[in-house]
Amino acid sequence: MPELPYRLERTVLIHANRETVFLYFSDSARWAKWWGEGSTIDARPGGKVYIRHPGGVETVGEVLEAAAPERIVFTYGYASGNPIPPGSSQVTIRLDEDPNGTRLYLRHDFAEANARDQHIQGWRFQLSVFANVVANEAHANAAATVDAWYGAWSLTEDKAREEAFARIVTRGIRFRNSYSLLDGLEDLTAHTGAAQRFMPGITLRRKGEVRHCQGMVLAEWIASAADGTERMSGTSVFVLTPDGRLESVTSL
Repeated sequence: MPELPYRLERTVLIHANRETVFLYFSDSARWAKWWGEGSTIDARPGGKVYIRHPGGVETVGEVLEAAAPERIVFTYGYASGNPIPPGSSQVTIRLDEDPNGTRLYLRHDFAEANARDQHIQGWRFQLSVFANVVANEAHANAAATVDAWYGAWSLTEDKAREEAFARIVTRGIRFRNSYSLLDGLEDLTAHTGAAQRFMPGITLRRKGEVRHCQGMVLAEWIASAADGTERMSGTSVFVLTPDGRLESVTSL
């Protein structure tokens, strides 16, 4: 390999744990989800790296180091030889634990400054795609969690309601709406119990599909009276922890 004096670096926060993130560097099916159909990787020293971009451009390389779930290093070049030939640049990925998931550090070393500059936007885009693909897997059950949140509001017995919330929220859950400024499971349980006392039989349910991006979920909701008539509706913004629990909810 030639000398590689020119460096491209980028850091992104992935809303998932390191073990889940590293799967996208060791499993070809997942690798292809963020690079393009037909892309493959053999995550061991000497293993082959193949990327088939959606436009048909092919990138090839060889794994130099692999230490799950912390680090992978591979060479990177284009099958056509343009703009850089196979084996003429090196990519290093490091995954560090973070309270909000995994912090990914990318370093791409090049022989020429022009080649480095051509890849700045490519990595900016590709790591954004990557972050969303991983988060979508990590939070595949987001809709069920949202439904459990609304379902807990309808429970009239305090203990049952607290247990229902405890299964899906953090102890420090924050809830905000026009009538609420709550912090903690105990506060949430008491407040939702009051809602049942003042509006007996009120139920909440999700309307339509949830929308998810990077651990944040949007969901439409409807509140109905005991006789089934709609009383109010709105939108909730849910923030999830890396393990899929609700950290905060804001209803509009």
